[in-house]
Amino acid sequence: MGALTIGIDIGGTSVRASVVDDRGTMLDTLRAATPPTAQALEHCLDRLTGELTSRWTAEAVGLAIAGFLTPDREIVRFAPHLPWREARVAAEMSARVGLPVFAEHDANSAAIAEYRFGAAARGHNTLVLAIGTGIGAGLLLDGEIYRGSYGVAPELGHLTVVPDGRPCSCGKRGCWERYCSGTALVDNVVELLADDDWGRSQLAADVAADPGSLTGRRVAGAAADGDAVAAAAMAGFAGSLGQGLAMIADIFDPDLIVLAGGVGAASGLFLDEAREHYARLVTGPGHRQLARIRGTQLGESAGVIGAAEIARQGLLRTSER
Repeated sequence: MGALTIGIDIGGTSVRASVVDDRGTMLDTLRAATPPTAQALEHCLDRLTGELTSRWTAEAVGLAIAGFLTPDREIVRFAPHLPWREARVAAEMSARVGLPVFAEHDANSAAIAEYRFGAAARGHNTLVLAIGTGIGAGLLLDGEIYRGSYGVAPELGHLTVVPDGRPCSCGKRGCWERYCSGTALVDNVVELLADDDWGRSQLAADVAADPGSLTGRRVAGAAADGDAVAAAAMAGFAGSLGQGLAMIADIFDPDLIVLAGGVGAASGLFLDEAREHYARLVTGPGHRQLARIRGTQLGESAGVIGAAEIARQGLLRTSER
């Protein structure tokens, strides 16, 4: 077994931390709800790291962060679902925990994991979409992350797909992730329940009894069980996904798209329908080669495994200097 590292996936809803070996195997995992303030979030990261290092000898920590990072990944500029603004997250955490800490965008982390250990292994120009609370995107060109000129590319979740549509935490309206994410599934159900009577739906009954029980995971589970409201919400999700995939294909023309993240892990519920929308909406349908679209092989673990791999690569770069 090579060096052990800790990967921490920091999402808008939850934080997941794991000790990971050099084959991408998770050896020990902890979870926590994402705290609302920067101080509480940093305390949470320190606590999870401390618990894991009390049981394992880890050499570095990688952070998969749902936000904009500078090209050198030293500063988190902005995170729509997290409290950091212009924060030196990695360096400050390293000083607190006494280990090297390396930060990366969460979708890039998932892309690296899928390329190294999962569904993107044989991609040439590959896009990995991390669909969870929102949408993150990582673009790999022959295995190398494309960041753009200022470190924020490709921020696809905040492309406008519905003018003057649902408000988004980024400050705009009608962003793609407001129609194609775990949060979007909840909104789809709320809108469906407001527009019609779904008396035979167990999900509708559950929401009426306890509105707080409605989550994207709950909707996906109900759709798998054949619930009518959940199935309709998932159909809307699939249509929005196909619309966005067609836009992406027109911009990047990838040969492979991998759907990762918490919702991406449930791709069996919507992928076939999304493919049909994509094939119909892409420019020049029937006259061009379409990207292969796959579900994740690593599931919700892609961000964690990728963060740990980034920490391992960071150690190697440091040792070569």
